[in-house]
Amino acid sequence: MMNLDSLLIRSAEYEKLMSQYLAIPPAVASPKNHASRIMCSVAFEHSESIKILLATGNFTSAIGLLRLQFEALVRAHWFHFSATEIQINKHLADLTNESANRASKIPMLTEMLEKMEGKAPENALLPLLEFKQYSWKPLSSYIHGGIHAINRHSKGYPIELIEQVLRNSNGLNGTTAYFWSQLTGQANKPKEVMKSFNEFRDCLPSDRLKNENN
Repeated sequence: MMNLDSLLIRSAEYEKLMSQYLAIPPAVASPKNHASRIMCSVAFEHSESIKILLATGNFTSAIGLLRLQFEALVRAHWFHFSATEIQINKHLADLTNESANRASKIPMLTEMLEKMEGKAPENALLPLLEFKQYSWKPLSSYIHGGIHAINRHSKGYPIELIEQVLRNSNGLNGTTAYFWSQLTGQANKPKEVMKSFNEFRDCLPSDRLKNENN
């Protein structure tokens, strides 16, 4: 078993490897792929920030960012598989008060996942649905100052929970890299990402993300 410092170092190595896939351009240059690529980059940024916060002991903030990392990844998938051309263009417009108001009128995360059913491949949608099933409610509690945030911040965080958060963030990094690698059109890239799941098994979550109920 690795201690937290070792797990953070190993996780940073994995993030660096996975984020390099975003440097590869998509096989098809399109607004939807451009928007997806931006959101993948945002997801990686949240992941890096999670590690920084965990290293400094800001655990409540780090856990809240895990939900933001997940939301960015879902949005990346939604842009590619389900969003309309109008919705995509609203998000890629120059930022003004008017454009911000137009872009705010989009589906919530649950609806995004529902809209992708039948459009996104099952192996792309299933990990997102699984994460939401097991992690969404407790993460929402941290975001909104609920019982999880109050209890853990006041009484302390079990090391097992902190390690679980970090591993789940790493798992989202792998999902992000796999999603983007498929858009590159280079058949070897998804295989490389899949291979990394075994090489970095020591810092990834188990086969199913567990909920934190205590």
